[in-house]
Amino acid sequence: MHTNILIADDDVELCELLKEFFESEDFTVRLAHDGLAGLEAARQPGLDLVVLDVMMPQMNGLDVLRELRKESRLPVIMLTARGDDLDRILGLELGADDYVPKPCNPRELLARIRAVMRRSGSSVAQTLLQCDDLELNQGNRTLQKNGQPVELTSTEFSILQSLLQHRGEVVTKRDLYVTALGRELVAHDRSVDMHVSNLRRKLGPGRAGENRIETIRGIGYLYRVA
Repeated sequence: MHTNILIADDDVELCELLKEFFESEDFTVRLAHDGLAGLEAARQPGLDLVVLDVMMPQMNGLDVLRELRKESRLPVIMLTARGDDLDRILGLELGADDYVPKPCNPRELLARIRAVMRRSGSSVAQTLLQCDDLELNQGNRTLQKNGQPVELTSTEFSILQSLLQHRGEVVTKRDLYVTALGRELVAHDRSVDMHVSNLRRKLGPGRAGENRIETIRGIGYLYRVA
């Protein structure tokens, strides 16, 4: 079964290179060369993932992601300028699942795509993880809080799943990178921190007003048990 991806980037030459590479890996690839065309293409049915450049004409990638997240949890990997921490942080805050700095190695991008797809299409047995007012369905990868749905990206879901599976215990940052992002922790990468920040905002405080996810400085995170 083919994986259907959209690559939205105004660098036509790069798009054609990536298209040729991914088609050789059994992907079906759609292309868009400006933000508006990218948003329209991302809204079409049948897509499994979007690779989205930040800097594009008509509408930049961050605005495309912001609009897309109002209606879809489709996995998104951002392409950011190397060393541009602001774009990376904004992308993660807006709900990107991962990012790859440009210029990117096609094989690295392929590895990131496969890692995100494994998370978003995880075939975990359909069991519920319940903790306080949260109910995490590992089968269809959905979350409810007090019976109301909470929209999470696939990466946010995987991080919360790991924390709830080990609630009351410290989960190291390295473990979260490996299980939720599919890669090793590297120096100065704060991706997990940003995803945890998004989770805290979406989940809100616990019943007693406490922070649900506690930072264990220099080690990792702990989901507090009342």
